[in-house]
Amino acid sequence: MPPPQSALGDPSSPTAGDPPADHLLAMYRTMRAIRAFEEKSLELYAARKLPGNLHNSIGQEAIAVGAVAALRPDDYIVSTHRCHAHLIAKGVDKGRMMAEICGKAAGTNRGKGGELHLQDFSAGVLGSISVVGGGLPLAVGGALGERVKGTDRVVLAFFGDGAANQGTFHESLNLAGVLRLPVVFVCENNLYAQSTHVRRTSAVPRVADRAAAYAMPGVTLDGNDLVAVYATVRKAAERARGGGGPSLVECETYRWVGHWTADPEAYRTREEVEAWRAKCPIVRCGRLLRAQGSLDDAAEARIVAEAQAAAAEAAAFALEAPYPDTGEALTDVFSGEVPA
Repeated sequence: MPPPQSALGDPSSPTAGDPPADHLLAMYRTMRAIRAFEEKSLELYAARKLPGNLHNSIGQEAIAVGAVAALRPDDYIVSTHRCHAHLIAKGVDKGRMMAEICGKAAGTNRGKGGELHLQDFSAGVLGSISVVGGGLPLAVGGALGERVKGTDRVVLAFFGDGAANQGTFHESLNLAGVLRLPVVFVCENNLYAQSTHVRRTSAVPRVADRAAAYAMPGVTLDGNDLVAVYATVRKAAERARGGGGPSLVECETYRWVGHWTADPEAYRTREEVEAWRAKCPIVRCGRLLRAQGSLDDAAEARIVAEAQAAAAEAAAFALEAPYPDTGEALTDVFSGEVPA
């Protein structure tokens, strides 16, 4: 029989796993840093200072920050095409990230990966996979590798509601369940797989309902509740680290911006967007901090200013950095020497 949903607790109830006030304030700072970074990237896009399009996650910051904060620094994550928040939460340098988005040689992938393939092994990011659902098998492979090496590291895989209907989702959860691998699957359910609402693509009300098929606990929670995300993922990570196997955590949220910057957003109403904007996870966390006495107007203004300054610094670094030399077009293609 699969473990009951209570293995991860009730995300709507107060829990002893809540972060202390100073930890919560640090997470608030990270959410502000993510928001400022993504807003700055949109400014660069509007000014035609970066190539291609952007896949921003404004409105979803609590999931990235809460989930990553629940891990150990040496744990790994696998991200998606909507990866900025995940990598910033994991500690990847924002200047190098912005440089990569701009296609510059100083980027995390020397300007060759671009926005859809941001990664930094040194920060524990195994990859940002642009193929929908493509990161799930990599997370399972990473967890199997840690099992073989005898470590107690955990791998956390971010994915969206659209990926939950890919074959890779079912294959990955099944193998992780069979082998009881140390993986935490975190679904960022923002209701739309590009432009298609989840109710038109899923036969069950919640993605987490599918966990039972793979003998793992599954829970659905408010993805805009930073504390609930943190506490639930922390329990799932501790369970995985202790040999209890994988878990599926579904976080319901909403992206305020389009699927990408060229998205006309004809599939949703302005009223729907505004209703979700009123549920801003950053404002919600700020209210909690104020109630605890950890935040006031002056402190909030300083945090916002610091976040905006860091984003501006990252943008300046990216814009000033050189493009890759054309002679390096065929480097970084193979690992090691090319066979004769």
